[in-house]
Amino acid sequence: MRGTGEGGHTDMPVSRRAAIQRAAALGIGAALPGCTRAPDDVRIGFVVKMPQEQWFQDEWRFARAAADRLGFTLIEIGAEDGDRVLSALGTLYARYADGFIICAPDPRLGPAIARYAADTGMKALAVDDRLVGADGAPIEAMPYVGISAVAIGRLAGDAAAAEAARRGWAPAETGVLRLAFDSLETARERTGGAVEALRARGFTRILDAPQRTTDTEGAFTAATPVMTQAGGIDRWIIIGLNDESVLGGVRAAEGLSMAPAQIIGVGIGGSEAAVADLAKPVATGFFATVLLSPRAHGYDTAAAMYRWITQGIRPPAVTLTSGTLMRRDNFRQVLAREAIA
Repeated sequence: MRGTGEGGHTDMPVSRRAAIQRAAALGIGAALPGCTRAPDDVRIGFVVKMPQEQWFQDEWRFARAAADRLGFTLIEIGAEDGDRVLSALGTLYARYADGFIICAPDPRLGPAIARYAADTGMKALAVDDRLVGADGAPIEAMPYVGISAVAIGRLAGDAAAAEAARRGWAPAETGVLRLAFDSLETARERTGGAVEALRARGFTRILDAPQRTTDTEGAFTAATPVMTQAGGIDRWIIIGLNDESVLGGVRAAEGLSMAPAQIIGVGIGGSEAAVADLAKPVATGFFATVLLSPRAHGYDTAAAMYRWITQGIRPPAVTLTSGTLMRRDNFRQVLAREAIA
């Protein structure tokens, strides 16, 4: 139980007073009540940086499934910037959350998030993006569940290389277009893993197309001039951070009058846009995508937090998830298995 109060008088524990003082210092607007008896049920917060995106919607959906099965209350909050993150933490404490899972909009918010969790006694687990300290190093004390970006990139690169070999493409005559967004560590790791796999198969004609944005339009804009200026290359492997980037590269190649048989695009994410392209009656240059599982990042993290709260079983320091390759010939079966899970 947390602090209680009777007859208008608040008997506030020192830890709660400290938490309120800390909240004020951090600029958190949400009130932290000291006169309401804490509920008996376990309450877990789930804070995401882009609540409108399908990935985070799916994480919440799977976390709700864990809440239904295990019998705890899930509190979902979207926090698109630093101020909203700090406000969300105040709200969670006010609503007597025992712990929270968070994907922050900026990993550099790590010190403030970790300090607030320590002051309030709420348990904290980072998901998707790992929080870092003031020195830029990961906060080792906070458990983290993320995607093995390098391994997933290698999977995409291996899939592209295998398809190129099946088509009889000579590596020396094949261009590799890397849609680059190197300001984001995850993007560097994913495309770096793909390039590593392709180089190992002999594909060394790698050209970078730096993106200003990570959407399809940004990739199209980045890819077109690079491919136009690369004279003599009429077979392309296209890789990138996500499905949208690769789709933009594929559309750019198509805009330069290349046929699907000249393009092998392998995306990452398993997005609706990727599935729509794979489902088209006539094959496009978008060959495959690596499906990432929101179940592991939603259900499994929520269940792990519940065990930590109720049984004292701390999650592993780092848990990295992998992906599943989806092509035109298997995407329906893969998605069906994911839905059942």
